[in-house]
Amino acid sequence: MPTITRRAALSIAGATLAAPALAQAWPARPVRFIVPYTPGGTTDIATRLLAEPLGRALGQPVVVENRPGANSIVGAAATAGAAPDGYTFAMVLPAHAANATMQAGRLPFDVLTSFAPVTLMVTSPLVLAGAKQIPAQDLRGYMEYVRRNPGRVNYGSSGIGATAHMAMEMLKMKTGLQMEHVPYRGTQPALADLMAGHIGLMFDTISGLKPHFESGAIRNLGFSAEARPSFAPDVPTLAEAGVPDVIASTWCMVLAPAGTPAAITEKVAAETHRIVREPAMAARLHDLGFIPEGTDPERTASFLRSEVERWGAVIRAADIKAE
Repeated sequence: MPTITRRAALSIAGATLAAPALAQAWPARPVRFIVPYTPGGTTDIATRLLAEPLGRALGQPVVVENRPGANSIVGAAATAGAAPDGYTFAMVLPAHAANATMQAGRLPFDVLTSFAPVTLMVTSPLVLAGAKQIPAQDLRGYMEYVRRNPGRVNYGSSGIGATAHMAMEMLKMKTGLQMEHVPYRGTQPALADLMAGHIGLMFDTISGLKPHFESGAIRNLGFSAEARPSFAPDVPTLAEAGVPDVIASTWCMVLAPAGTPAAITEKVAAETHRIVREPAMAARLHDLGFIPEGTDPERTASFLRSEVERWGAVIRAADIKAE
């Protein structure tokens, strides 16, 4: 066994003592959460739900700062470039993982190594919606219609590289369906065209589509999940509807700048885990179509790596190019 010098031993002892001391001293001022999107979207809603109870737990306000632009790159870059002192975090969506492939060689940061993973706050399985103008009632009927009418049915999404875009490309690969992608600047214009019948299909989260399913304006064709979510037990999965292995969720993940002390990231992860499982918060999240997660930093890092690999494979196979 190598000999440890007295200086090295003192250094190790100092580092061991530093983490608890840092955790006790932090935070001494407000903590900033950067949202790389405009106010009102999924990421913004999730962050603001977390901010107040997290601030109470930390004893300092959690301030939400919207920094939209370039499919989340602007906000992520601001986070990666911030001091790793526990006062800057970001809440990101799957676009962060997709950018590793779509923007390879052009990012001002590394999607994995420029950040300290903190916690996966929530996930939300995507649901497939169909235009009621198509003469079909379920997923099998829609698929048959698309096959019988090549070139007549397009699908929409909130933008190139969005989870909804990648999920549909995955569906096309599994089924052999031929459809053209119509990218929109956000979910709402895509949804408006779906209800008008200008596009035939789109993926999105249940929170945005539920009122239109209930009114009959569009049809619910199934969740892209392994099992029916608890907030919609009556809706089948795509596998139950005849298309297995199409699993796609949006998610909200907290990241910090690389080098942020583990004592801090573990504290934020632990508090997030507790907050999202409180009965009132869990009920609120379920109403919005979210599944509470609250993972620890190690599991968060593993999940992010798997998402980079999974969506990278879809992006390369479908030859998805960034705008």
